[in-house]
Amino acid sequence: VERLVNRLAQTARAGGRKAKAINIVKDAFEIISLQTGKNPIEILVKALINSAPREDTTRVSYGGIVYYQSVDISPGRRVDLAIRNIVDGAKMKSFKSRKTIAEALAEEIINAANNDDSSYAVTRKKELERHAEASR
Repeated sequence: VERLVNRLAQTARAGGRKAKAINIVKDAFEIISLQTGKNPIEILVKALINSAPREDTTRVSYGGIVYYQSVDISPGRRVDLAIRNIVDGAKMKSFKSRKTIAEALAEEIINAANNDDSSYAVTRKKELERHAEASR
């Protein structure tokens, strides 16, 4: 939760104001609790598991030729990428729409927990893993 708040505070909307980011996450958790009837932390953990990529690609230069190679992702980076993708998806959904950032964040977390393709984080994970599989 702390990392999610910090990630929200880095974005342009919260602009370094941590109190605002905390309120956004609180509102999102209340919305999640009302919609699902479950513990929002449990839903967040499920969303992080479903949206954390397992493989990524890295640039390898060998004899002057640069090519991409598939690599496994460390657990810390997996969590960071999942949180970043969830926050980015919420930002995109709330931008130029009537939805508040809290509503968009709640929707993104619920969709990611259900492994739904309408979630930006899940779509991004599948795209990353497909790219990594192609460059094995």
